Amino acid sequence: MCRGGGWSVNVRIAFQGESGAYSEAAALRFNSAADVVPCETFEEVFSTVESSKIGYGILPIENSIGGSIHRNYDLLVQHELPIVGEVMLRVTHQLLAVPGAKLEDVKRIYSHPQALAQCERFLHSLSGVEIVATYDTAGSAKLIRDQNARDAAAIASARAGELFGLSVLASGIQDFDENITRFLIVSRSATPLGEPDKTSLVFTLHNDPGALFKALSVFALRNIDLTKLESRPIRGRAFEYLFYADISVNRQDLQCARALVHLAEFARSLRTLGSYASWKEPAVAESAVQVS
Repeated sequence: MCRGGGWSVNVRIAFQGESGAYSEAAALRFNSAADVVPCETFEEVFSTVESSKIGYGILPIENSIGGSIHRNYDLLVQHELPIVGEVMLRVTHQLLAVPGAKLEDVKRIYSHPQALAQCERFLHSLSGVEIVATYDTAGSAKLIRDQNARDAAAIASARAGELFGLSVLASGIQDFDENITRFLIVSRSATPLGEPDKTSLVFTLHNDPGALFKALSVFALRNIDLTKLESRPIRGRAFEYLFYADISVNRQDLQCARALVHLAEFARSLRTLGSYASWKEPAVAESAVQVS
């Protein structure tokens, strides 16, 4: 599948993690012909795109169970890469182990903190098992494969299990079936990948009574739907906050432009992080990408 105009068959997308990571699956869901490039950290995704080595980067930003990935909110402000697209990916977690291992053998379970948070009920049902947070789900699968750790398991995707030759001890272990992660696509170019109908902003306010109410009213007065509001502390300025907002309108829409001018009148700072096409599920189910 290829969504959005301007994508070429040799487009390259950087993602955080090993092959088999959910970020890789999300990138291929957006463009099944993409050349996906693994990076060890989210910071490396940004620096790789900024250095012109890779055209796009993909970042998980929030999960329907685990909530927001705060590090990536911070990185969006620290870097100047506009958001040009988004992807929604349904996530199904597997408990993976080396062939021959049994669930009762497992003494340690490795995975990314978000995946661990999404499987809390399953993990709490186990006794005498150490939970170890790592940098990546697929990387955790690779770790136990490389160590041939028969007393360890990893929470990762079915594809990661296939790539690293692991067996499934338990399937669908996330707390809720509706486990969906939203990803953002960033680029050096602000050209959106598709027709924009969504805009992401970040702003700061003076610490005055009703300041946030006034800020949000600029959208309500113009019947603009606010779909996300997130606050993050401003580093070095104790108990002062950045506010991230997603609104369901193109930045070029007249009502949006007026709302932002209105907001700028009393906001301490205001920046548009990107205007892009909101994710729409394909009409026909894709078979080329295994996302579970």
